[in-house]
Amino acid sequence: MKYLLKLESLGLFALSIWAYMEFFPNQWGTFAWLILAPDLSFLAVVLSKKLGLQAYNLFHHQGIIALGILLGGIGHIPLLLQISLIFMAHSTIDRVLGYGLKLESFEHTHLGWIGKSKFKNHEQ
Repeated sequence: MKYLLKLESLGLFALSIWAYMEFFPNQWGTFAWLILAPDLSFLAVVLSKKLGLQAYNLFHHQGIIALGILLGGIGHIPLLLQISLIFMAHSTIDRVLGYGLKLESFEHTHLGWIGKSKFKNHEQ
């Protein structure tokens, strides 16, 4: 199942790149500048660990990002569409690499454990 989910995310990544290429063909500089922007949400951890986890999940939640794509497209809001496509590309690559939405810690994700705690995936 894990590999099927990664394959699904890879397909969404390809779709995001294709859509970006169609709608913003000459704006790859913007893509390059913003592709890592969702990870800046980690900075909320300086206020609290819980806020850091929530901010990370907000900026990586594919349902919220899909809503941004939908609203940007239907509402003819190019900037929202562009940012949402970039964030979708980022989020899907994170999922391919095994980084999911955060649960009670940064190492515990909805896809399993990552980092130093990934040995816990084999304990269950």
